[in-house]
Amino acid sequence: MKIAVSSGSDTSNIVYKAIKAIPAVNLQKGLSPEKQVDELKKGSITAILNISAGSVQAQIPRYTINLQASSSSGQQISLLTTVLDEAIGKLNAGIFPQNRSIAFVHITKVQARVYRSIDFILPGQLGFSLLMAAVYGSSFLLFSLRQNLVLKRIRIAPVSRAAIIAGEMLSRLFFHAISFAIMVALGYFVFQFTLVNGIGTFFEMLVFSLLGLFVFMGIGFIISGVVQNENSIAPIANTVVLPQILLCGLFFPVDNYPHWLQHFCDILPLTLFVDGLRKIAFEGTHIWQMPTTVLGLLIWIVAITPLSIKTFKWE
Repeated sequence: MKIAVSSGSDTSNIVYKAIKAIPAVNLQKGLSPEKQVDELKKGSITAILNISAGSVQAQIPRYTINLQASSSSGQQISLLTTVLDEAIGKLNAGIFPQNRSIAFVHITKVQARVYRSIDFILPGQLGFSLLMAAVYGSSFLLFSLRQNLVLKRIRIAPVSRAAIIAGEMLSRLFFHAISFAIMVALGYFVFQFTLVNGIGTFFEMLVFSLLGLFVFMGIGFIISGVVQNENSIAPIANTVVLPQILLCGLFFPVDNYPHWLQHFCDILPLTLFVDGLRKIAFEGTHIWQMPTTVLGLLIWIVAITPLSIKTFKWE
């Protein structure tokens, strides 16, 4: 759980040190008050922490732990309260053997949009659908065209490899737009999926998905070019697809992984794609406001496109 530390919070006392030692808590310092509230409303952090010293009894100060949360915090605020109570209980057991409490938790909630499970699940499902359709569809299609000598006949015409690949991408784009619209509409009208800016957010998600489409179709083209028989396509595609499905935050956040693994997950194309969709849909982030994500996908496109053209085979 990511907890922002208020600039006015006392961070030199034993209560703060006890909270910092909780494995499930990730304290973040240095954010401005405006940034903290903005991140809280977006659901990027669970709460804002402010520890203040109160009265002194028997030469031992009492502290108040103020937590500012929002409806975007979801069930994490309940979990946070539980782990804080446990940490305070351990301090009480050591300092106050007669059950006197060193601190108590006070929660103040601010109004924000509700973060539902569908807001996390649907972008992951969109990424999963695009990945599977682009990789498997493209690899099987091009291999079939080559095996049936269709590409050999096309080779007679003045058509370049890049033109064939571009044409295949454009044809896939039409069907992708239809399936994308159906899934988002179903999530919005049936499961109350958040489109923070309405139809504008939908079109921005659709435009952003083109970056993922280029990456995943390029992977499919490379697979179709290197395999020698049709039976090899599925195992090779699974080797590329399954690790991304497991590591890219489709079903649970990447933050749950060990830190050393998170750095690897963050650079995978499916992670960049799904995280970008979630930011656009729920946080209202525009494409030009997440340059790192867009740059990461563009780097993948630049790396994969030449390989797609080079591995292309007419027969």
